Amino acid sequence: MHDTNLYLGAGSIFTLIFVMLGPLKVIGPFAKLTHDMEDTARRKIALRSFVIALFAVVAGALVGRALLQSWSISPPALLLAGGAIFFVVGMRVVLEQYAAASAPPPRLPDSPMAAAMRIAFPTVVTPYGTASVIVLLAHTHDLERTLTIFAILVGVMALNLLAMLYARRILGGVTAIALEILGAVLGVLQVALAVTIMLHALQDLGVMNA
Repeated sequence: MHDTNLYLGAGSIFTLIFVMLGPLKVIGPFAKLTHDMEDTARRKIALRSFVIALFAVVAGALVGRALLQSWSISPPALLLAGGAIFFVVGMRVVLEQYAAASAPPPRLPDSPMAAAMRIAFPTVVTPYGTASVIVLLAHTHDLERTLTIFAILVGVMALNLLAMLYARRILGGVTAIALEILGAVLGVLQVALAVTIMLHALQDLGVMNA
């Protein structure tokens, strides 16, 4: 098994985690699900959702990396799979503006903890988001880089918390339009990065020349 020659910098890592697990996909659903709640109740749900989501994605990523190592999956194969996931999600972000309006979300449970669980999964912690962190960790072999990934992950989750706490204000007026534009731009960047990742993986597998 040989290592991949692709190195993602902190900026690329942030872009991936931000698009996969970031606040752009959390603000709208959270605002709709909590639109009839008082501020105190919304804050409780937001804080609990943040704690649950952060614990779940860190634990899931660590367990996933351990399983990948025990299954002896080659780094290039994993990189190719990760690039394909990033590509599909990036395309979904880019094309989301053309999608038909979705049905209204179901009402949240009365219990704050149950409501937080409903928001944490899968609104905050998406399966593809967890997969992205697993791929990043699987291609990390030093402590400094691992800590960088986790620091970025915690930072993005903190942005999710702020987005939930201030969802109503953020979605008002020009800010909502700016967020849509930002989401589309990041989606395009993610698609381009995903293609780059897959090309590197194919080169490492010997399918194509550099």
